[in-house]
Amino acid sequence: MEALPRETIVDVLEDRLRTDILDGRHPAGSYLPPERRLADGYGVTRTTLKHAFGRLVQAGLLETRHGVGTRVRDYARVGGADLLPMLVRHDAGWVREVFEVRRGVGALIAERAAERGTRPQRAELVALLDAVLRAEGVDAVQLADVEVHRALARATGNRVYVLLTNTLFNAYLPVRSLLKGPFTDPAAAHERLAPVVGAVTAGDAKRAREAADTYLRDTEHIMLDGLA
Repeated sequence: MEALPRETIVDVLEDRLRTDILDGRHPAGSYLPPERRLADGYGVTRTTLKHAFGRLVQAGLLETRHGVGTRVRDYARVGGADLLPMLVRHDAGWVREVFEVRRGVGALIAERAAERGTRPQRAELVALLDAVLRAEGVDAVQLADVEVHRALARATGNRVYVLLTNTLFNAYLPVRSLLKGPFTDPAAAHERLAPVVGAVTAGDAKRAREAADTYLRDTEHIMLDGLA
């Protein structure tokens, strides 16, 4: 029998450890068992275990203290939004909470974009909206829609909004294939998004916020129905 590549073993162990941590088998704040015992329990070498530990330290789930041991971090208290893709992949229930933030942030972004967007940025929004209508295939429509939202964030002139937009999209990236409901018809996707772009390009902040709120709520309902 051909031996599995080491990286494959590390991938499997990383996933197993992550699941055990997020399921509470290794509670936040607790120290993991000694490496030799843990490696034997998972049926791997200590070298493989160290590789998996390194990944989970980078992911923000573990912290290693020389001479003390490896402890599970309290990610709910000290973690950042960069953990969301991993949490969504583990438990799709996180998507509803991501969408709640998406509604609030997205409506505010549209309002700020209407107030601050430059003429070139407004022209870009119109072009990107047209790209939604011309996109072929569900995946292409969804990605074209994403680019409109990235452009809205840029039009605010606030780089934090850009990063927040990226974070929210990355958060539900693990289940994106299940959230394609609003993007099956390019014409319908374009029609839903057009009022947002129209209000922003007209510089009407109040209407932009209202249009974005409507758009975000409508697409959320469709996507959550698909997820269910």
